[in-house]
Amino acid sequence: MPVVIGTVVLFALAYRFYFSFVSAKVAVSLDLGPTPAHKFFDGQNYYPMNRWVLFGHHFAAIAGAGPLVGPVLAAQFGFMPGFLWMLVGAVMAGAVHDLVILTASVEHDGKSLAEIAKAEINKASGITTTFAIILIIIVALAGLGLVVVNALAESSWGTFTIASTIPVAIIMGIWMFRIRKGKTAEATIFGIIMLVLAVVIGRHIPDSRFATWFTFDHRTLTILIASYGFLASVLPVWLLLSPRDYLSSIMKISVIGMLAVGLIIVAPEIKMPSFTDYIKGGGPIIPGKLFPYLFITIACGAISGFHSLVSSGTTPKMVMKRSDIKPIAVGSMLVEGAVSIMALIAATSLLPLDYFQINVPVDKFQAILPQLHDMGFTETNLEQLSASVGEKIAGRTGGAVSLGVGMAYIFSSIPGMKHLMSYWYHFAIMFEALFILTTIDAGTRIGRFLLQEAFGKVWKPFRKTNWLPGNLITSGIIVLAWGYFIYTGTVSTIWPMFGTANQLLATIALAIGTSYIINRGRARYAWVTIVPMTFVGVTTMTAAVMNIINIYVPQLSGKESFVPGLINLFLTGAIIIAVIVIFANAVPGWIKGFSQKNEE
Repeated sequence: MPVVIGTVVLFALAYRFYFSFVSAKVAVSLDLGPTPAHKFFDGQNYYPMNRWVLFGHHFAAIAGAGPLVGPVLAAQFGFMPGFLWMLVGAVMAGAVHDLVILTASVEHDGKSLAEIAKAEINKASGITTTFAIILIIIVALAGLGLVVVNALAESSWGTFTIASTIPVAIIMGIWMFRIRKGKTAEATIFGIIMLVLAVVIGRHIPDSRFATWFTFDHRTLTILIASYGFLASVLPVWLLLSPRDYLSSIMKISVIGMLAVGLIIVAPEIKMPSFTDYIKGGGPIIPGKLFPYLFITIACGAISGFHSLVSSGTTPKMVMKRSDIKPIAVGSMLVEGAVSIMALIAATSLLPLDYFQINVPVDKFQAILPQLHDMGFTETNLEQLSASVGEKIAGRTGGAVSLGVGMAYIFSSIPGMKHLMSYWYHFAIMFEALFILTTIDAGTRIGRFLLQEAFGKVWKPFRKTNWLPGNLITSGIIVLAWGYFIYTGTVSTIWPMFGTANQLLATIALAIGTSYIINRGRARYAWVTIVPMTFVGVTTMTAAVMNIINIYVPQLSGKESFVPGLINLFLTGAIIIAVIVIFANAVPGWIKGFSQKNEE
């Protein structure tokens, strides 16, 4: 309980005081005219949104798998390292990163991070950023999509509930933006009622004659999810994407609120020690040491490069007024940080031996059992947990299952809820899938925007975001790319490097943000972005080099591992080169800016 309350108080104080300073002195737009949503209104992509609806979209888009499973996996090192990094990182790094980029994008007419780099640094940086971002988007969406596919495969309950959100969102969009413009409350009430009904009805789908209608294997689900991503990308933003993300955010925030209340009522004991012996040389879940691997494992709860894509993608095209930027950017990141900390608490409320048995493959667990016993982890309750949730949970790696079990344990510990643990577990798994899917639809649309900007340099019609043929072509390319990786299973070979690529993108975004600040005569405040940029850059570059030396290069010597190793090596190397190129182009401008400041 003290951890939850302390986190909320700290984040509230940071929002009120530190980010009032950052908004007033650092992330300041020189353009005081209408926002891009008004200036370029087209009824599809540029569309002014109510602050809270847009907050829902933004939060839903940035909060994918990272804030849920990253902290869970990092619990291998103990409770304290992940907790401290998320507590400090969300304020000093993540929220700063999101606020500066969203402000810059709004000033640059809702343009992408690549276009901002071109304007604030030079053309070479813009091209380099485009290349890096497209690679990362494809990898990220493939990885996120695989998590959703694995969660929903053969699960009629989860599939029915999530599928139901699509027609509900369309009705909400038509109601809010066509029939009863501005009547957000009415649509919200409708959406909540229908969402609750979908969850309740979904519980009975597996035992009904409709079960086969919503039961799909991995490949069929891949096609369906890819089709949804394509549809969400090409339809007007008000019709599906924004209202569905808003609806999803309602569920997300509601569940998060329930979890917070559950943590306060139950006050579960954190059974994982503050630090484990794995901080010294890595463990069975994360093979590397605490430094630098903690900081790439928790890729979203403290800072995430993917956020810069949303902050320069869909969101800036819908900001109604500039005063909305702070609550949307900072508020969403701090809420995500709180979510990550609660996910960590939920996972570490399990017995350490149970935690490791869930997150380590069955064939490897026995080999590490003596190590775990030496650390004092001897008590287990796994059989009882498996019986309570109605699933075999040993060896269910990836973090999602252990988080689901932890959440179910907390909810079922509330008086009167003990017999509902199976229900709560499946609800938590469904919640995780919904959490992730909203990042996929926004990410696909962002990838479409980037390709349109790139193709528009060759053929001008692509520059028009409302040009239907261009929308169809670019959306199709993005969807086919990430869908192929999921369909073939290839994504499993490149997911391990996503954390590295994601944090290197955050380093790139902070470098671009630093140029934005300095170019506006605010060099004295550039430390706000330079400090987190330096820390994240050093830790992530170290991890990238260690991955190349210790993992990817050795993979090239194996017949079966050659292709995965080559893919990992190429992607990681490409991002590293992109970082070097951008810094080489940006630093001279920084030096000039600081020199002018000193002369003054």
